Amino acid sequence: MSATITSIYRYPVKGLSPERLESANLAVGETLTGDRRFALALASTRFDGHTPEWQSKQSFLTLLKHEKLAALETRYNESSSELTLLRNGKQVAHGKLTDPIGRAVIEDFFAAYMGHDAMAKPCLVDAGEDIALTDQKGKLVSIINLASIRDLERVAGEKIDPVRFRANIYIDGIEPWSEFNWIGRDIAAASALLSVCERTGRCGAVNVNPKTGARDQNLLKALQAGFGHTDMGVFVSVRKGGDINIGDTVGPAT
Repeated sequence: MSATITSIYRYPVKGLSPERLESANLAVGETLTGDRRFALALASTRFDGHTPEWQSKQSFLTLLKHEKLAALETRYNESSSELTLLRNGKQVAHGKLTDPIGRAVIEDFFAAYMGHDAMAKPCLVDAGEDIALTDQKGKLVSIINLASIRDLERVAGEKIDPVRFRANIYIDGIEPWSEFNWIGRDIAAASALLSVCERTGRCGAVNVNPKTGARDQNLLKALQAGFGHTDMGVFVSVRKGGDINIGDTVGPAT
């Protein structure tokens, strides 16, 4: 049975708000273009922008430990590399992420906004095209089945914003948890061919409300209690590239 793509997201700056897309290009062995290209590195992190190397999420500001990030809304202009930060609908900072002065403006804002939570002034880093600053070392795309989230809502007894799981592609139209049956198989997403690698294990970041920054749900506890695991979604690697759009079908390759 095939599912339908209901939404597509990328996250230009790791830990900050998502950018909703109507379509995206999937290239062989890559993430969504621009996904987690930038991140706010902790002052203790050593990151060489000339020869960037992947580092774990403990090296950056993330929702796992810095939930205040979720209270900010971001708007990213890919053509100009400009990031606008808003709080309660009002602009609080703006800078060009590929320009030293623009990066300094963003860094100064986060140093003041995070305060002692950041320990010291963070550094905005650019992964370029060679790596992605995702939680996984390999370049993968994440997919979540909305029916699985609805089943988790049944166990948790409350509504769950799917954006808590910060996936790239959300699908609907198949049975809850049936996406786990795709692991080790190829699936087709429009004209693209994807190899389903593994389940997506979850951390405490999913407990953070993506609009308010409050830790107002314990979804790890609900997952463990209801299903005996803390996984939600699957990771895929792109074997054959192609464009995907909202409304396209996703399912086992024939």
